[in-house]
Amino acid sequence: MTSAKSARRPHHWRRDLIELAALFTAVAVADAIANLIGHQPDGPYLLMASAVALAATAAFHTWWARRHSHAPPSDEADVAPVGAGAAGRTGTSAGEAEGTGEGGIVGAGETGTTLWRMRTTVLDAPGSLAALCTALAGLRVDILTLQTHPLAQGTVDEFLLRAPASLQAQELSRKIAAAGGASTWIERADAHDLVDTPTRVLSLATRTALDAAELPLALRQLLGRCTIHSLPAVSVTGRATGQSAPVEGVLEETVMRLRDPSGGVISVERPYLPFTPTEFARARALVELDARLGPRVPRSEDVLTLPEGNEITVRRADQGDLTAARAMHDRCSQDTLGLRYHGPVADADRYLDHLLSPRFGRTLAVQTASGRLVALGHLLWDGDETEVALLVEDDWQRRGIGSELLRRLVALAEEAGCDSVYAVTQSRNTGMVAAMRALELPLDYQIEEGTLVITARLSSEGAARPSAPTERARR
Repeated sequence: MTSAKSARRPHHWRRDLIELAALFTAVAVADAIANLIGHQPDGPYLLMASAVALAATAAFHTWWARRHSHAPPSDEADVAPVGAGAAGRTGTSAGEAEGTGEGGIVGAGETGTTLWRMRTTVLDAPGSLAALCTALAGLRVDILTLQTHPLAQGTVDEFLLRAPASLQAQELSRKIAAAGGASTWIERADAHDLVDTPTRVLSLATRTALDAAELPLALRQLLGRCTIHSLPAVSVTGRATGQSAPVEGVLEETVMRLRDPSGGVISVERPYLPFTPTEFARARALVELDARLGPRVPRSEDVLTLPEGNEITVRRADQGDLTAARAMHDRCSQDTLGLRYHGPVADADRYLDHLLSPRFGRTLAVQTASGRLVALGHLLWDGDETEVALLVEDDWQRRGIGSELLRRLVALAEEAGCDSVYAVTQSRNTGMVAAMRALELPLDYQIEEGTLVITARLSSEGAARPSAPTERARR
């Protein structure tokens, strides 16, 4: 430690001696000049001019001395005040600084930290949020974003947190409960959650405006991990299902039912966490946007050349292609339709109106240069899972059309954030099996009574999530 004595600036005695000698010299010169010119006629005026010159010289000397006579501070004098000032602004002790260096509260994605999404209910009273923030600060947890969802009694606070990797969810939940939080729910988050809520909602609204098939996906991303079902008002056999909902929708704890603009109901279920009125209002606003814009599908087309030289066009399809799709059904053999629909095929064309609806997924169509529809590929939203299905006209099989469609459907599923896709077919459908294997993705196979379910995992999360192939096969 540097003492006060050693930190004091050294005294410059040589400079003082020189200044004293200069002062005596100046006095002697002034006295000589006064004796020389004092007895002349203009002597008083010369003395006054000399006094003014001396005063000006003295003033200049004083200014120059103050500007240049100070020596630079020593290294010890520099370091101590800066360190003290930094500590005063940040309020961080040395121990806390060392902890931050280990990866506590640092930039997003840095090693040693974990992102958490947390939701808890607190009393709607002054100081309740401050108590939560104090508890999080005690755990060295950084609050990245905060949303409040007002309730009739209390408030639901939703946080995006960055915490030390050593902090366990159980410990975090206990601290929040001790600070007054109730019904606390915590799950891991990722970098995608770092986007603020208004930006995310605007992005989802834009996607919905461009493509009607995006509405179920937008609702899922808006509300988190949930299951969404589109329940039609009329079944594929033409019978009324009785599914309806009022214009304003219905909110029942963990289930919300919204009127589908195309008919029927959109059911959203989240059994692990009740919906808040704020979430219900956001979901209803997205559905209202979809209703005002009406049916819409992006009209992009890709022209491909088959190995034999024929050109085909791959594009999005919708219910406007119903007549052409039915004509393709009429040209397909019973065996081809049986492999596609796994049962009686007499009424297979009844499913087309359902399959071509953008509410239930996305459909790709393949047409020839003459405009004839020869293949359909479907990506169907099945609750929180995704199904792929293909139908290629007999005369156009074994040309790579099915593999091209499947590759594009899987790319659409990845773009939509799906963890996996599955295909239900029959064990003798070697073409579908070969197309799935050509994806070069991890595959799961399960067969039951001749029905084969192939699941392709698109991400590590999909690999960890158990599938339900038996239930799919029965459906």
